[in-house]
Amino acid sequence: MSKASSYTSDWSASGSNSTGMSQHDSSIGGDYPEPAEYTSPVVANREEKAVTRAKFFFFFVLLLAVCGAATATYVLLEDQERNDFRAARCSATQFAGIGSEVSTVAGQKIDQVYSALKAYSVFISSEAEADSNSSWPFVTIPDYSLKSERIAELLGLESPEIVMCPIVNEEDREQWPSFVLESAPVWYQESIENEGNKRTVEELMNMTIPYLHYYEADENNRGVLFNLTRSGPVLANWQAYPIDDFIIDFPTLRSLDMLSFPEAADQFQLTNLTLRPSIGFIQIYRPNEAGEIDRIVDSQIVQPIIEDGKLVGVILLKLPWLEFFENLNIDGLTDTIAVLRSSCNIGMGSSVTDKNELSFFIDSSSAVFLGQLDAHNPKYGDLVVSRVVVDDDVGMAEIPEGVCVPKLTLDLYPTEEFEASFRTSKPKLYTVVVVAIFAFTSLVFVLYDYFVGRRQSKFVARIMRQDQIVSNVFPAAIRDRLYDDEQKGSKEDGLFDPLGGGDGAGGAPLADLFLETTVVFADIAGFTAWSSAREPAQVFILLETIYGEFDKRAYRHNVFKVETVGDCYVAVAGLPEPDKDHALAVCRFARDCVKATNDTTLKLEVALGPDTSELELRVGIHSGQVTAGVLRGERSRFQLFGDTMNTAARMESTSSRSRIQVSQVTADLLVASGYSTWIAPRENKTFVKGKGEMQTYWLKTKAARGSKSSKSKNEIPSLDQTVALSDGSDSTNIVNADDNSVDLDDAGAMTKTERLVEWNVEVLSPLLQQIVASRGGDVAPIDKSLSKQEATIGKGKTVLEEFVPIIPLKRFDAAELSKRQKASLIDIGEEAKTQLRNYLSNVASMYRDNPFHNFEHASHVTASVKKLLTRIVDVDDGNGLKSPSDEVDLVDMAGHSYGITSDPLTQFSVVFSAIIHDMDHPGVPNAQLVKENTRSAQIFKKSVAEQNS
Repeated sequence: MSKASSYTSDWSASGSNSTGMSQHDSSIGGDYPEPAEYTSPVVANREEKAVTRAKFFFFFVLLLAVCGAATATYVLLEDQERNDFRAARCSATQFAGIGSEVSTVAGQKIDQVYSALKAYSVFISSEAEADSNSSWPFVTIPDYSLKSERIAELLGLESPEIVMCPIVNEEDREQWPSFVLESAPVWYQESIENEGNKRTVEELMNMTIPYLHYYEADENNRGVLFNLTRSGPVLANWQAYPIDDFIIDFPTLRSLDMLSFPEAADQFQLTNLTLRPSIGFIQIYRPNEAGEIDRIVDSQIVQPIIEDGKLVGVILLKLPWLEFFENLNIDGLTDTIAVLRSSCNIGMGSSVTDKNELSFFIDSSSAVFLGQLDAHNPKYGDLVVSRVVVDDDVGMAEIPEGVCVPKLTLDLYPTEEFEASFRTSKPKLYTVVVVAIFAFTSLVFVLYDYFVGRRQSKFVARIMRQDQIVSNVFPAAIRDRLYDDEQKGSKEDGLFDPLGGGDGAGGAPLADLFLETTVVFADIAGFTAWSSAREPAQVFILLETIYGEFDKRAYRHNVFKVETVGDCYVAVAGLPEPDKDHALAVCRFARDCVKATNDTTLKLEVALGPDTSELELRVGIHSGQVTAGVLRGERSRFQLFGDTMNTAARMESTSSRSRIQVSQVTADLLVASGYSTWIAPRENKTFVKGKGEMQTYWLKTKAARGSKSSKSKNEIPSLDQTVALSDGSDSTNIVNADDNSVDLDDAGAMTKTERLVEWNVEVLSPLLQQIVASRGGDVAPIDKSLSKQEATIGKGKTVLEEFVPIIPLKRFDAAELSKRQKASLIDIGEEAKTQLRNYLSNVASMYRDNPFHNFEHASHVTASVKKLLTRIVDVDDGNGLKSPSDEVDLVDMAGHSYGITSDPLTQFSVVFSAIIHDMDHPGVPNAQLVKENTRSAQIFKKSVAEQNS
């Protein structure tokens, strides 16, 4: 083909090697590195990064300012309210009032407990004295459970424990077991009836130990039973409310010596000395719902029972502090710490220790035990409300050394939650206002930046597009020189436009002489004829795929792509960066390109149709000096000039298909590099226009053209094979019978006929999709006379005589058009595509191997028919379309005209007719068939071979 002296380049420069690469998205080719991605202008990048950094810095500073201002506002206002809380004492005064009320009510309730117990002890003493049949310690109070229940209700206790314990002296110990066995069933029965207990007297008696005893706790806090052997009086656990006062799985506590417990012994000693009630703390271990043992610390009050001025027994009352505080019922009480302080050790002997506090968190209706500690916040220590709730007021002279007289003090403290309840929302409100002001300010800046950015983005986008074009047209070194020259005389708008208009006389030309280069011209032989029978999209698929493979190899071999002119690819090595091995690099590149072309066209034949694999590359190479530079003016481009370019073009035009012709100069460079085995001289000298006869050489390629296919057409399955396939027989020789798609990477292993079969499958499959998409559309009215006409067809007539135009075509349907436009999304199914492939394989096998009437010729006709169908446009007044500006344009009319393309099934029939039109054609003229009086000539009077097909 002729070569133009001007070049339209699509080169993109990348990196220091200045290798030109076009970006192609091709899945065909070897493992070559992808071309380097486009790099935006250095200046634009630098400025953009600087602006971005400045924005991030600004917003970071703004964020710090917001956080700092908000934090400072909140902290300062919080401190102010906290100082006001303490200085003005407004909130503290309210707490003092609430605390005073709590301590007063608590003291009154404890006084009430003491008074009730004193009255109860007097009542028990009177009952015992009135009973002439009993004397201490053998006393049983009738209806003890009922009377104790009334006391508990009076005190407001939901789960109290009230136990009457007589003092059993040594002389009464022998009679005690019999007394227990005789008297216990009586008051057991009374208690069961009063309390509604589900136990029976028998069960309780089985759990009762009549003799005096005591327990000692083991390592698991479980009691171990021991007989009482010590001398002296015994404080026997006798009548109890409620009756189920046993601990865990122990028997009932009847006859248990309460003095075996150090806490009770200390209290009893004090009561025995003073004949006055005493209070202390006891530790109780009870199982919780999880089956674990909880340690409970409650108070125990020892109330003496006196007869004739002598202590005969005591009443033990367990006072649960949680219930005590929960039942205070004081309005306004909230978030308060209550600390009970005892002058004696809590639950551990008689000496005063540091473990003498119990802490509770209380409010108006609930209480939580915090532990055996002082849990108040020290910063509220000066706001304490304190009251002595229990003071026995015993003269210390009466108490021997070692006996502790308990004194209970109730200290109340506010908590942070209490203080917070009196604070206002002013700190949060002011903080929100500060944040809102900063947020509004930030929003203003963001909006300003957004609108400015929109304006600047157009400016930057133009620069980026401009630089991308420049980088695609010029090598990196030339591009940088263009920028440098432009900056010296920049325009008012600051935009560089090297490809724009101009007289071309501004500044010195950007041109250089490169003494050592090698130029290669590669032309696709047969492309002009091939492209004339193809759709534009198919032409560009071929060129983009092949040129994409060339670009990858150019990048690999450090070859600079100059341009593509039609189907000619021009590249050079040795510029813009010098390369001493420029000839070797170009030769390697050319050998790879020849092989890539053969492989690629072989694979593309399935997609692009017959004869694609026949396209081959014709290459010419020459080495020498060239002048390279930017030809400025309209459409500035990077160009190569010189005799080397002309000679390289002549080397290509006088070369052969799938051959690489190199000049004497290039051959000498290869020999000097030690690659003399790569070349072979042509038998005759080559006549070169403008040069005369020249000795040229063939560069040996990697593979011969004949290796494209080693299979014969006869390997296509026959009809019998296809039938066997449908019966489940071996399908190894059927063309992709088990696969509905053909991988392009496997196409090279197929015979030419197999590739043609796959191409026809790809042609007919979209038509089948159109048929499926058009189902349910408008159909022509049914003519009942058609069946009668059809009945007369085929009776003693030839094929031509059978043809009767009786099928009415469908009219245009806009709804069907919408469906057909989405036909590519329809899946016709694996089975349908497999059947189509197998059927076409059988059609191919029924074609004879003659020079013209063969399956390849039928595929050519199919391609022409398919292309023709897309060109037909019928815009008659009767076809239902008003004008090209109506619902569809002319392109859509081509697929829905009132002619041959109005119905997808008709299109499929026409294309399919082209595939089978010469099937079983003998390849002999009709006249010869008639002359020989063959069997087909006897049946058909004219067009013998065609009707036979």
